[in-house]
Amino acid sequence: MARPDTAAAPRVAEIALSPEDVQARVFAWFDVHGRKHLPWQEDTTPYRVWVSEIMLQQTQVATVLPYYARFMERFPEVQMLAAADSDDVLHLWTGLGYYARARNLHKAAQQVVSEHGGEFPVESVEALSTLPGIGRSTAGAIISISTGQRAPILDGNVKRVLARLHAVEGWPGRPAVEKELWTLAERYTPDNRLPDWTQAVMDLGATLCTRGRPDCERCPFNDVCVAHARGEEKRFPESKPKKAIPQRATLMLLVFDTEGRVLLERRPPTGIWGGLWAPPLVEDRQAARDWIAQQARGAHLAEPLASFEHVFSHFRLTITPQPVQLGESGLVPASAAEEVRESGAGQRFVDPAAPDAVGLPAPVKALLARCTGDLFGLG
Repeated sequence: MARPDTAAAPRVAEIALSPEDVQARVFAWFDVHGRKHLPWQEDTTPYRVWVSEIMLQQTQVATVLPYYARFMERFPEVQMLAAADSDDVLHLWTGLGYYARARNLHKAAQQVVSEHGGEFPVESVEALSTLPGIGRSTAGAIISISTGQRAPILDGNVKRVLARLHAVEGWPGRPAVEKELWTLAERYTPDNRLPDWTQAVMDLGATLCTRGRPDCERCPFNDVCVAHARGEEKRFPESKPKKAIPQRATLMLLVFDTEGRVLLERRPPTGIWGGLWAPPLVEDRQAARDWIAQQARGAHLAEPLASFEHVFSHFRLTITPQPVQLGESGLVPASAAEEVRESGAGQRFVDPAAPDAVGLPAPVKALLARCTGDLFGLG
């Protein structure tokens, strides 16, 4: 029977290590094996570090590197990012996922410029955390790396290291468990070499104390780690209590005009793919017929293509591409259709082989690459 998820304090196994011992082991490992030449470790302004920290949330370094390079080339200063069109920002984020990060990044840049004169409020974690998309750990990382001030962090990598080192019982998402992990993070954070410390503890979790295959033999704590001593490395940190993942389904209307271009609509700011561009989404074929009757009378509804699944963080979406061939008249210019179109943020037809520089969800980008008349029988 599963242990109830209560608010009781987690059990923490004590180890015979002082903060100074922990720091010495971490720095000794980092000096030999740590990553010291990542692009955001050069010219460590709050802006450059902030962009990297947001991109690195739930995303591996190898994936982030090319996105970071393109982003910084396009927006080398926060003022340029603040003044950018949201489509430009989302376009550079296409494929990186978790698009709320990009929307918050844009909002935060505008707030930095409008409320802080273009300077990040790095005087405290509390001040920096007022910006959209910045929590306590992200704020700590930005401050410690860019200014050298003491600011503990507790990202997913650090949680894993501390949970295994002390065999901390319970899922880290529980407030009591998270509080205990923050206490440990605070205890071990040194007063010197803060940029190195922050990078080092993240690197430990990212490169050695990994989720699936921890490399305990090379870990600087393998002789004192409680989880390792018990042979229970994979038990810690404990997983989130499982719930059934909701399943959803949608028809994605691939609306072709007579030139072979595909219709895209800007998604609402909230909900799936908020602010990105995608083909119209409807519930089923009847809804597709209703869409045609309202916006594209006389269009031809072809046979649907094979469905595929896209996994979001909280649900799975089954997508069925539904080709629609417009006639010579194109979209209906009736007032009702105009109201539908104007209720969103716009529509556009794009060449699927070279879509406009806008934000596209990964499955839409992949689907557009397959959009040819021959493939869909619409030539």
